[in-house]
This record gives sequence, structure tokens and C-alpha cells, in this order.
Amino acid sequence: MTSPRRQIGESLTVGGYKAGSLLAKLVPSPLAPLVSGGLAAPAALGMSERRRLVERHIRRAVPEASNARIRRMVLQSFETYTRYYLESFRLPGLTDLQVDDGMTLVGFEENLMSALERGKGAILALPHLGGWEWAGRWLASRGVAVTVVVEPLDPPELFEWFADLRRGFGLNVVPLGPEAASEVAAALGRNDIVCLLSDRFISGSAVAVEFFGETTLLPAGPAMLSIRTGAPLVPAAVYFEGRGSDHLGIVRPAVRHERSGTRLREEVRLLTAKLAGELEILIRRAPEQWHLFQPNWPSDPGYPHRLEDHR
Repeated sequence: MTSPRRQIGESLTVGGYKAGSLLAKLVPSPLAPLVSGGLAAPAALGMSERRRLVERHIRRAVPEASNARIRRMVLQSFETYTRYYLESFRLPGLTDLQVDDGMTLVGFEENLMSALERGKGAILALPHLGGWEWAGRWLASRGVAVTVVVEPLDPPELFEWFADLRRGFGLNVVPLGPEAASEVAAALGRNDIVCLLSDRFISGSAVAVEFFGETTLLPAGPAMLSIRTGAPLVPAAVYFEGRGSDHLGIVRPAVRHERSGTRLREEVRLLTAKLAGELEILIRRAPEQWHLFQPNWPSDPGYPHRLEDHR
């Protein structure tokens, strides 16, 4: 049974997001980047542990960067994360033309739409980076079926609120959990694009691979689904461009997999290792837009997993 104090806290959390959503819709588009920039510095100062984690992660991506440059990129990461939320809150009120005007794509037709011609769907493997929801809205506005697998939030009411927000874009939302695999397989069977955030393991099945110079766990789901269903595994990222509403989507060629006759677990590991290399390429293009605020490697303070449990 939930205690009254926790119920009050959960209600305040949900209410805060709803209020933020209403305020975001009132901000004129030209001022939105200024608002996100103004919120970033206090957030970075007030979240010291997360700031230190972001610094560790960015340093992995650009080890040659000076300390001053790293500090600038850490602040930019908080800024783009705030921008991501402001933009998500504003998306339902934008017209399809506004969304289309703010989207430029590289590799979309040849690497993603051509993959759908096989009729097995496509798995879009994304890092926690930039503004992917803008691209989701853009795809849905063009009649492309998109299923997104998202991490459950606490309280559940907050998750449902975010799910309804994304459904308002035209996306099919699937919570990460025991039922996700069957729902995603069904989506691929319908020839949907399935979006999976792939640079952080949360729960379920994982494999140990090298990622930015250190062995860590990445989710096994993207590779497992690709091998079992035949759906192409396509790395991609969506970047904020400039200070306005411009976005650049880069879609990489599908990660190739050839059945080798080895056990499935090893094939999943090999394909995930290839995907990790692709994610590194995408993240290194704009590490200041990488919104990874949680421990992600065994050497990070507070890392919650044991590699030996997934070997």
C-alpha cells in the first residue's frame, strides 16, 4: 500500500511535468533555445553527481579534449537535455509543415526505407542523444508506422502521461518489460520501424562488449530481434542543429550479420559489438548532445550490474 506521503510526492511529480508542458507551449519558438540554455546551468550545478557522470562519459567519447572543452560540453549536454523536454512538450501543437521544415535526413531512403521493402520491419538502434522524438513525429506524419520501446517511469501515472504524449505524435508506445519482446515482434511483423535506445542496459538480457574503450553491458534485445526476425538493425541518431528548430537525422547502413553456425548467444554478442562501434561513431559526432546521466560502465560509481551475470 502506498503511503500518503509518497502519494503526495508522486502527485507533485506528475503535476510538475504537466505544468512544465503547459509552460513550454507558451514559449514562442524563437525563445525556446534561450529558455533551455537558461535552465541548463542551474540544473548542472544542482545535480553534481550526474554532472560528474556526464563528464566521465563525454571524456570517453573525446579523450583528446581539454578540460575546458569538456566542461563546456557537459553544460551543453544539460542544455540539450532540457531542450529535448521542451521540444517534446511542444511537438503536439506543431503542424506537420513545421515539423517537416525542421527535419533534414542523411541516409534515410537508402538505409531505412529500402530496408522496409523486405517486409520484415526495421530496428532503429539509437543512442540517448539529441532530439529523436522530432524524427518520430516526422515519420508518423508521413504515414510510417513507428513503435517505440520506452523505460517505465515511477510513478506509473507519469509513464502513462508521457506515453499519451507520444501517442499524440502518432507513435505506438511499448513499455520495456516482460511483454515488450512479443509486442515488438508483432510490430516488426506489421513492417513497423521499431525504435530501441541501445547505448544503455537497464534490465533483461545483456551481453558484455567493448564500448568506448571499456567492457560493459549493452542490451541484447536489438541484436537478438534482428537475428530471430530477419529485421535489419539500423543505427541512427537525430541531432539538434543550431539554436532554432532544425534537426539532422543520420541513418547509417544496417549492421551486417551472417549466420556462422555458432551458438545464438555468441552471434548476439558479435552483432552487438558491431552495433557498439556504430553508436560510437554517432555519439562522437556530437558528444555534447549525449544525454546519458546514469552510470554505464563497471568503473562508474554506482554501476548496478555485474558483467559475470551476463556472460
